[in-house]
Amino acid sequence: MTMQLYSYFRSSASYRVRIALHLKGLAYETVPVHLLNHGGEQFASAFSALNPQSLVPVLEEDGHHTTQSLAILEYLEERYPTPPLLPAALAERAQVRAIALAIACDIHPLNNLRVLRMLTQELGVSEERKKQWIGHWIKLGFAALETQLATAAQGSRFCVGATPTMADCCLVPQIFNARRFDVDMSPYPTLIAIEQACQQLDAFRLAAPDVQPDAP
Repeated sequence: MTMQLYSYFRSSASYRVRIALHLKGLAYETVPVHLLNHGGEQFASAFSALNPQSLVPVLEEDGHHTTQSLAILEYLEERYPTPPLLPAALAERAQVRAIALAIACDIHPLNNLRVLRMLTQELGVSEERKKQWIGHWIKLGFAALETQLATAAQGSRFCVGATPTMADCCLVPQIFNARRFDVDMSPYPTLIAIEQACQQLDAFRLAAPDVQPDAP
């Protein structure tokens, strides 16, 4: 039975999982969950029954539902280990996870839709100030990643090693988000070089937001 991915085309967390699925050559069906229509389809009772957090993505396989993008990436890695999204060496595996967590836990949550709604709808923050908030956290995180990746002796075009890993699955969607909010990417040439290397691969192009079935 084909896997189903409950996804929103512009969700960076869903984007991460789409990249991983394509890198592993796994067939899946997209089940669109529009985060804005009708107050947010993620709050509908049918979807909340799958994920009480009311967040995408959700991966369904064999009647089981896995939530949280990094947990899904780990699930895919364990269930379908070839090609790998984690290096063989223990230290490098930890490095990949550290980069992925820095993006998924330290940068992305502060710019997530529900946080931005709280800022504007509940706290009365203006659109201009909201944009400053978004830019601040992305720039802070990207500056650290740029230093980390520029100084690491990787000998590779990707975040860690000679092939894409979970770290790249997280980085590319976050760069997409940064551009959406007009963050100047020129201070981060290493991140841009990694993104450009990733975009040469079909897996990243097929996972892009603008080619998803629910993209407008």
